[in-house]
Amino acid sequence: MQLVIGRIGKPHGVRGEVTVEVRTDEPEARFAPGTVLRTEPGAVPPPAPDGPGVPFRVPAELTIEEARFHQGRVLIAFAGIPDRDTAEALRGTLLVVDSADVDPPDDPEEFHDHQLVGLAVVTPTGERLGEVARIDHAPSSDLLVLRRPEGRTALIPFVRAIVPEVDLAGGRVIVDPPAGLLDL
Repeated sequence: MQLVIGRIGKPHGVRGEVTVEVRTDEPEARFAPGTVLRTEPGAVPPPAPDGPGVPFRVPAELTIEEARFHQGRVLIAFAGIPDRDTAEALRGTLLVVDSADVDPPDDPEEFHDHQLVGLAVVTPTGERLGEVARIDHAPSSDLLVLRRPEGRTALIPFVRAIVPEVDLAGGRVIVDPPAGLLDL
């Protein structure tokens, strides 16, 4: 399974550097110079031309030449991306790694998104509420996006007061939602 660790944003400067929206807890390790990352085109704008009539194609892999932090953002220069126009063509591209290459968290209270997606969501009494469709990373807390049996979705703050237990071995997340949370 491919895990998204970042999304390429706008170019920075004229030498091909790009901003990266970080989606990993370990940006220094994941975006180290020399690292080769696989790509997954996201909402990529119209391609920049490589030459007359030749569209630029996002490579399947990008090698990091340089990475630095600047005003709270990660700026990355990739091999083969020499200028602002080529960097612009990368905008929206997702940077991914294989989940098999990611070590499990040391903290038993920490989980990777891919470990939670697909787990059954039940109440402390065992009532099935649905399953985890995805995790949204909000500024105040992560949110479990619950796919309800009737097809609706509900957002559940991923905090201990509401999610007292994650049972990976049992394939379930125990949720004790306050009244009305699932009706929003």
